[in-house]
Amino acid sequence: MHTEYPAGADDFLTILAARRNYTLRRLVAPGPDDVALLRIVEAGAQAPDHGLLRPWRFILIPQHKRHLLGDVFAAAVLARDPACGDEALATAHDKALRAPCLLVAVLRDEPGTIIPAHEKLVSLGCAIQNMLVAGQLLGFASGLASGAAMDFAGMRTLLGLGAHERAICFIGLGTASAAKPPRAQPDATQFLSSL
Repeated sequence: MHTEYPAGADDFLTILAARRNYTLRRLVAPGPDDVALLRIVEAGAQAPDHGLLRPWRFILIPQHKRHLLGDVFAAAVLARDPACGDEALATAHDKALRAPCLLVAVLRDEPGTIIPAHEKLVSLGCAIQNMLVAGQLLGFASGLASGAAMDFAGMRTLLGLGAHERAICFIGLGTASAAKPPRAQPDATQFLSSL
């Protein structure tokens, strides 16, 4: 027996299956304009949110401030390896210039609520996925990046994080410099079971 799905469901599932994660250096202009970016972020707000806490926020790193992020990346490398050398510092600094649109996903784990931290993190993950899919629907490629610099004191200062906030990852949006080939579709029976 074939189940009838709402109009557009098959198209949405096809688009979802076509989404790929791109390294940020593979994302080039154009990226989303202000209107498209707001639509993408609004999609994030549709994530499940136990307690309606919105336990996350997103910070845009505009192009004219990327050098500040680059300085933090370089300082984080230098803190880990004081003998790293100029080439390593330049490479770290250049990472800030990747992707035409760059956001930071921030987890807000305010105390005094009964909602555990892992549920807040799941909500953030769902918000990020909504944003990635919305970007795909609007014609943009995307990718996530993280690393040791996320917890660096200089990163916290640059982002203006509160005591109960943590930078989780970068979200890059733009145009793929080269398309990725389709990936094999997963067999759901390999990761779906029943009691």
